[in-house]
Amino acid sequence: MAWCRRTPGPEQEERDKPVSGINGKVVAITGASSGIGEATALELAARGATVVLGARRIDRLNELAERIHQSGGRAEVLPMDVTRRADLTRLVATAVEKFGRLDVLVSNAGIARTGPMTDLDVENWDAMIDVNLRGVLHGIAAALPVFRSQRRGHFVTIVSTSGLKIVPTQAVYAGTKNAVRTLLEALRQESIDGVLRTTSISPGYVRTELADYIDDAELREEVRARMATLGISPDAVARAVAFAIEQPDDVEIGDITIRPSSQN
Repeated sequence: MAWCRRTPGPEQEERDKPVSGINGKVVAITGASSGIGEATALELAARGATVVLGARRIDRLNELAERIHQSGGRAEVLPMDVTRRADLTRLVATAVEKFGRLDVLVSNAGIARTGPMTDLDVENWDAMIDVNLRGVLHGIAAALPVFRSQRRGHFVTIVSTSGLKIVPTQAVYAGTKNAVRTLLEALRQESIDGVLRTTSISPGYVRTELADYIDDAELREEVRARMATLGISPDAVARAVAFAIEQPDDVEIGDITIRPSSQN
């Protein structure tokens, strides 16, 4: 029996054609109620993306969505906790049901609980593993089938320079961030068929609320002071996210490190 190669039809060719830019893309963002997540939502919405915003503080999300709506953008909000897998499933499903697809998942939600290992703060160790690592895995589990079905999708994940320069008091926090960096690189290598893109963004000191949740009062004030004197605006990280997303689908920005020019 003779074998012949099937010529792709116009619909398949259209799906496989590289797409660039941000305008018209549907982007879901976790941890969107403040800091980098909030800045990213505003940046992408201003560039024409439809944003689906997830976080625990629904009042902050509603305020953010209203700002986006008043500027002519499109936003949908969803109260959620990344430690609950069902919440990530609902976030992705909301994007698909309301807007027909999901182009990008920005996994931004994260917490920092720093302190020396000798404190044996197992409760906070568990919390960082649940949010920083398991939360990212929940997002991948929710979005990966959709991306595969669409034959197009992009995971953008906020990591940290703490995973690049290991310092005392940040062992577990840095460990969770490096675990995420590792799993994204493995996912990239498993997905070189052109369907998926992965981007890890490692910010240094950024003026956010991250330090507010450090239990040790002395260390909390020290980190706040560093953020105040060294920290860059969350807008800078948001622009880095936008840069990765706006590339054509056949171009992957794998890693971005963004930090204050005075940070060592």
